[in-house]
Amino acid sequence: MAKARGATDSVAVYSDSISIRISQAKATTDSIAQSIEKALAAGDTTLANDTRMAIGGELPAEALVNAPAKRDWATWRPNPQRALWLALVIPGGGQIYNRKYWKLPIIYGGFMGCLYAMNWNNMMYKDYSQAYLDIMDSDPTTQSYNQFLHLGQHIDSSNEERYKQIFKNRKDKYRRWRDLSFFCMLGVYALSVIDAYVDAELSEFDISKDLSLKVEPAVINNSASNKVLEASSFGVQCKLRF
Repeated sequence: MAKARGATDSVAVYSDSISIRISQAKATTDSIAQSIEKALAAGDTTLANDTRMAIGGELPAEALVNAPAKRDWATWRPNPQRALWLALVIPGGGQIYNRKYWKLPIIYGGFMGCLYAMNWNNMMYKDYSQAYLDIMDSDPTTQSYNQFLHLGQHIDSSNEERYKQIFKNRKDKYRRWRDLSFFCMLGVYALSVIDAYVDAELSEFDISKDLSLKVEPAVINNSASNKVLEASSFGVQCKLRF
């Protein structure tokens, strides 16, 4: 009997504590509702909305407004200064920033072509330079120039001077072409930078749909003439609208 009475008392105490917590929660809810009503009566709708959203677990309106908007690529325009710096640092970076990806094969193809030409001309320059050095010395063991001779030909005293001049001219020619390939590569780099900047600048250039050429007769006044018949003359004028 004592144990049953003790269990009954503990259940009663637990029920009383739950009732007290429910009463406290109800009082808190009533207090918040009164605050909202007072804010509405005073005209402070911002406080009322924020309080309601805080209760409902929603974000306030200011947070939604300040949230970063999704970029609309249809209306996006590149920054010319950023395109210029990207093109200077990374070849083709300006075209990627401007979203002109179809220009990348042209730019990188130009770079690869110039690099290949520079490497090939440099290799030929070294070979002919060594051949020219070998034919100019008196050492019979250095005959690298024989690889440039046609089958069955050889160099002797009768044609030695002619081959010396040939090797010298070809050595100078391939050196000149190697240097020209390097400057062409610099030109491709400069064109890529200029293209990126100009393309970004012209992205906001508005071209009117009314692009027309109009030719019509006109009366041209000549104020320098004192004669009435010569004061004006007939001609043709062209108007270009763009």
